[in-house]
Amino acid sequence: MSAADKMKHTAEDMAGKVKEGAGKLTGNDSLEAEGKMDQAKAAAKKAGDDVKDAAENAADHVKDAARDATDRD
Repeated sequence: MSAADKMKHTAEDMAGKVKEGAGKLTGNDSLEAEGKMDQAKAAAKKAGDDVKDAAENAADHVKDAARDATDRD
């Protein structure tokens, strides 16, 4: 995934932490819950990025192995 996507997801996580903290500070349960939800969404997006990165790396390794195998012939 691109660095911009990773930075965006990190920013979303931080915004969620700020909302959660503001909700706790003011006693606003709804804002606190919204902050926790924002953090969960950001974590899911980060996990999706990690899966995509792993799949791309695996595909690159397969291509390299196939190239190496054909170069030996």
